[in-house]
Amino acid sequence: MNQTSSLMLRLSAGTAAAVLLAGCSMGSMFGGGNAAQNQQLQNATATPAAVAQAQTSALPAIATECPPIRVRPGSEAMFYYGGGRTGDARALQYQGVIDETSRNCVVSNGLITVNMGVVGRVLLGPAGSQTSVNAPIRFAVERDGQAVFSEKYTLPVAITAPARSAEFVKVIENVAIPYLGGEEITIWVGFDTRG
Repeated sequence: MNQTSSLMLRLSAGTAAAVLLAGCSMGSMFGGGNAAQNQQLQNATATPAAVAQAQTSALPAIATECPPIRVRPGSEAMFYYGGGRTGDARALQYQGVIDETSRNCVVSNGLITVNMGVVGRVLLGPAGSQTSVNAPIRFAVERDGQAVFSEKYTLPVAITAPARSAEFVKVIENVAIPYLGGEEITIWVGFDTRG
């Protein structure tokens, strides 16, 4: 299984679980149960003890407002030119681009736990002959303008001839962000070619 399939399976699993859990609460909407059971359920009331028990034993909820994931302006692409000829299209050895981003979240005990991912490509330019390129990708999370997570990952991307491009995938799991409610949280991703 390649990394893209793995990313899509992981991201699909969270959605499928949410759909299944939502389906569990549909009751007899689709014809299940009999009239006596339905009447009994409609007349049932929850005791305060039952409500407290349900709240303490509930599974973590999927966040209704997962922070947005955005590509940081200016970091959408990377370019590498040979011989110091920056900007000369004929001297371009390779470039990297970000194709897709995704994230999912779970809220529990004052934390938003985020899984985030990026899919991109490295393409050889007219002067390129590399068989491997390192793609420097940075993920960051800001809460009310302050960084609460920032990590740079160097992804080796193999380019096998005769292909002139190759895809890369990176998924970061279980990034915990303290959350009280009302904060402005943004997930950033992009190429970080500094250093």
